[in-house]
Amino acid sequence: MLITSFTLARKDEKLLSGVTWQRLVVDEAQNMKNPKAAQTKAILKLPAQHRLALTGTPIENRLLDLWSIFNFLNPGYLGKESQFRQSFEIPIQKNNDAVRATTLKKLVEPFILRRVKTDPAIIQDLPDKVEQKLFCNLTKEQASLYEAVVKDIEKQLESAEGIQRRGLILSTLLRLKQICNHPRQFLQDGSDFTPERSHKLERLSEMVQEAINEGESLLIFTQFTEIGEALEKYVKHTLHYSTYYLHGGTDRQKRETMITEFQDPETEPSVFILSLKAGGVGITLTKANHVFHFDRWWNPAVEDQATDRAFRIGQKKNVFVHKFVAIGTLEERIDQMIEDKKKLAGSIVGSDEAWLTELDNEAFKKLIALNRTAVLD
Repeated sequence: MLITSFTLARKDEKLLSGVTWQRLVVDEAQNMKNPKAAQTKAILKLPAQHRLALTGTPIENRLLDLWSIFNFLNPGYLGKESQFRQSFEIPIQKNNDAVRATTLKKLVEPFILRRVKTDPAIIQDLPDKVEQKLFCNLTKEQASLYEAVVKDIEKQLESAEGIQRRGLILSTLLRLKQICNHPRQFLQDGSDFTPERSHKLERLSEMVQEAINEGESLLIFTQFTEIGEALEKYVKHTLHYSTYYLHGGTDRQKRETMITEFQDPETEPSVFILSLKAGGVGITLTKANHVFHFDRWWNPAVEDQATDRAFRIGQKKNVFVHKFVAIGTLEERIDQMIEDKKKLAGSIVGSDEAWLTELDNEAFKKLIALNRTAVLD
């Protein structure tokens, strides 16, 4: 038996290809979602009599992810990539074609053994997961910044085309998300990171104190390092709670030390702040039973994977998942769009922000427009 990683499988391609393996098992198979990636191509070349793919997110970004996994398991079963796009991906994702979705489900079902943690026949002692949206208003400062960005983009959008337009939309989404988090993040001016300037931070602060007072630990996920750093200082020095912060730059030894300390039942209730990408997979943090998504990745599969750092085997308490949404902004509208896309993914067995660049100008303007009635004094 040989255990290796995706990176080493690519580097050792010639060596591994020289053996006909009895069984080839790929864990976290969503890492093969890009059929053009070098590591995907390397794994496809490995000869094996039996192939298994293990993943909790067979559709992470788009339906092509599923095709790529099946191309590893049973090449040609779902046709060529271009055929799959025309027959299934485009009709299902763009046109919500229920007939094509049902057909695809019937095709893949015989090859999928699906197990969900909520099934008591699989894990009898796993507690419940309770999800809630935390709807927060913008402050006047946030609203004025938000409107200024919207006004600026509306002018630029008229003359932008192609890749320039895509870049413009993605940069606008980023700026508006920063404003919805906290004015300081958008302004990049080192000003005060206070709850008076952001109702998100105000509500988070209240709920952190409530959880710690109950003797419970919690995780806070953000996709922005500047927010992670600001939250760490705020929770540690203003709220005075034991705090850990894991991000992409954290070395392995420090990472392991933090996880061990946090998980120790003898240590006091703590707050673990994590970068969504660095801390969203591969670690167990079951001491926490509250999970906060301070800002939204807008990919339900990625968010669910992050939540599963706490909601996994070993968890003894009910897990409460809190997702912040700024009312009257693009966050509220995209949240609803995500719920619709979640239903689509579930009907087959996900989504980064690229799909938003396909909206026409009028649809995008409606998406980002600020509803002034949602702004609090």
